[in-house]
Amino acid sequence: MTDPSPEQKVTEQHVEQAEKNEARLLKKKAVVDQRIAAATEERGVTILLTGNGKGKSSSAFGTMARALGHGQKSSVIQFIKGRKATGEQLFFGSHPLVDFHVMGHGFTWETRNPELEKEAAEQAWALAKSVLSDPSVHFVLLDEITYMYKYGYLNEDDLIAALNSRPAHQNVMMTGRTAPRVLLDSVDTHSKIANERHAFANGVKAQVGIEW
Repeated sequence: MTDPSPEQKVTEQHVEQAEKNEARLLKKKAVVDQRIAAATEERGVTILLTGNGKGKSSSAFGTMARALGHGQKSSVIQFIKGRKATGEQLFFGSHPLVDFHVMGHGFTWETRNPELEKEAAEQAWALAKSVLSDPSVHFVLLDEITYMYKYGYLNEDDLIAALNSRPAHQNVMMTGRTAPRVLLDSVDTHSKIANERHAFANGVKAQVGIEW
């Protein structure tokens, strides 16, 4: 009986490795299938996006686009007013399934007037509370809301109470760099976006279609 040739040895090694890979994938699939089978609860979820990295609001609007694709009525309340209309507002603002609200006067990145900001935050929150109790709304985006708690303009306990009493099917996304501990501990999903590099730090000017 002759020894296998180098080519045969390589082929046998490839077959053995392929069998090991297939076994590993099947084992992993079994674990995933088990988790899927165990996830039987059907309800809306709360999602919080924090961190210093770029993309929190963009991710939230992307999720809303997914909801709209399934015909789900959505509502947006932005708690920070920019210098000009954002691309999101221009695009989603006229969508028949979207109610889009930007906090009128008050908090902006350019000027600081605590009294005016608190008044505007309270008005925006009153609107948010009504949306969070509306069973016809499937998806709610509270964009940049966490800053309202950082500056003490709103009470986080009111938010938790509204989230806990909202319609069972309603999904809620919230964004902002930081968030109060009570919110971090209560949401279903929390993702933190890190900042590894940003073009602005290298002198690249903020531009339409990217920053707003």
